[in-house]
Amino acid sequence: MARISFLLRRGASYYARTRVPLDLVDIVGKKELVKALGTKEESEAKRRLGAVTEAWRLEFEDLRARRTMAADDKADAVWQHYNAVIDRDEQSRQSMPNQADIDEASRQVFERARRGEVSSTSPLAILDATLDVQVLQRAREFDAFARRVKLDNMRKHLIAGETALIAHEVDDFTARNRLLVDRTNPDWQDSARQMRAEIEGLQRSFERDQGDYSGVPRDPIVKPVTGSARETAAQGESIMELFENYARENPRQIKPDTLAQARRDVGLFVEYVGSTFPVHRIDKKAVREWKALLMRFPVKAKESKAFEGMTLPQIVKHNETVGKPAINAKTVNRYLAGFSAFCTWLTNHGYLQQNPAADMFLKKSKEKTTKPFSVDDMNKLFKSPLFAGCQSAAEWRLIARPGNVKIRDHRYWVPLIMLYSGARPAEIAQLSLDDVRQEHGHWIFHITTEGDGDKSVKTEGSMRVVPVHQELVKLGFLDYHAGMKKAGQGRLFPLAERNARGQMIADYSREFGRYLIKLGMKEGRGLSLYSFRHGAADALRRAGHLDEQFGFILGHTSATITQRHGTLPQGMLEQRVELVNSIGYPGLILLHLYDASR
Repeated sequence: MARISFLLRRGASYYARTRVPLDLVDIVGKKELVKALGTKEESEAKRRLGAVTEAWRLEFEDLRARRTMAADDKADAVWQHYNAVIDRDEQSRQSMPNQADIDEASRQVFERARRGEVSSTSPLAILDATLDVQVLQRAREFDAFARRVKLDNMRKHLIAGETALIAHEVDDFTARNRLLVDRTNPDWQDSARQMRAEIEGLQRSFERDQGDYSGVPRDPIVKPVTGSARETAAQGESIMELFENYARENPRQIKPDTLAQARRDVGLFVEYVGSTFPVHRIDKKAVREWKALLMRFPVKAKESKAFEGMTLPQIVKHNETVGKPAINAKTVNRYLAGFSAFCTWLTNHGYLQQNPAADMFLKKSKEKTTKPFSVDDMNKLFKSPLFAGCQSAAEWRLIARPGNVKIRDHRYWVPLIMLYSGARPAEIAQLSLDDVRQEHGHWIFHITTEGDGDKSVKTEGSMRVVPVHQELVKLGFLDYHAGMKKAGQGRLFPLAERNARGQMIADYSREFGRYLIKLGMKEGRGLSLYSFRHGAADALRRAGHLDEQFGFILGHTSATITQRHGTLPQGMLEQRVELVNSIGYPGLILLHLYDASR
């Protein structure tokens, strides 16, 4: 029986095999492609073979198509660029200072003069004081001058056949559309067409300076595409538009901050494939290439001025010069996780046949990044200005010098409560006064989403009852609680806030890490606010308890009605009191905080 030429048998398993067309070998980087069919049965291998070979055929066709820019590609690039120039001009106009801005700047100058900060006898001082006002007054004039200079240079370059002023726009278009053309390609050299679009857009801007918004392109090549340009997403079905549908549906009911992070993750994928990339073309190859870029993506690149305004591929390329460290495997997996969840939704809704991000995650390191404080670390920390007294409550992290100012809000209590409960910082910071109460003669923390206020927990099993440790009582915690109640507060820590992403005291957690650096206790990763939680777990182990015996105290268990409502039988509560009070740190010195905490 004749064998199918694309079918290959190695040992007992079957594989699909094809030769790469000679004209595509340099692009693919291989002369032959081989893919496991995942079966040892010949009949099943033949059945699976067709899908694999068809996928290869489509890939080869796509690669050939992307080696050239069709006429409609060029026309589409021109029209897109014209509209981008018009959009930028409109955004610039909206950001121009208005009369109220100018009046406010003038008022500030007069106020400085009134305070004697500007001398009427010094022309230079007057010039310096009024410079901001002059800049605001002449902002439109300066903007028009810059546009005029650019237009004049564009026309000169167009006549000379120079492409320097438009090269980055052509590169961006080819990158977004994944075209396999570089600057030596004749198609790329035809980039002057986009320069003509920019000239037309600049001419519209000068018409708008006169209040005329009726202008239309007069250059015959600057017009909407009527043919079949490079395949783009259908109206309303771009990747980010579909993501918003996914976000509104939110099938897994993920938290707003997690959803916002997923939006950024998917947006980073779009930076690679392009905003018009059809969603049905998201495949393993696209995700694989994106992951390869993520593995070289610098830490906090989007917050760095060194990469300001750059897309993902541009950032990775520029970092070859800058040399910032790349994100770790855990962070790469976080990007992939948000994207993968979205792809699952796309698959469930028929936009994709399978999740292309499945099985794409990097192997995780088993090494723990957070470690508990040693007793020496804690003795140094609790004698530091944050706990013993500082010069400024507002600038405690920056100054870190001893003083008479006592910080006694969440910044003081959250670490101590973590130390003697193992609770998470956000769980503690969101507590209401009613969440701290007496049950059967014992004071408890009820960590829950119940009651007033915007509360959340990591999982349903995180809702729990945790007795107040006897050491916290000695430190004056109940006195603090009574003081808040007497002041009419509803929350235990009214100054604890959520950040823009909805995360409770995330800003304090970050500042606490920087404070440890200021004290010389931290270099790189390791110690953080969460070190107290890890320390509490170790303390319970030192007391002879097994992890499964105290996991519920840390919130590592499944949800129950008791945990949700916080009502425990007396015997069970007393067992928890004994368990929590077994948390201890031999050699830890807190005596100096007993009176200071009052």
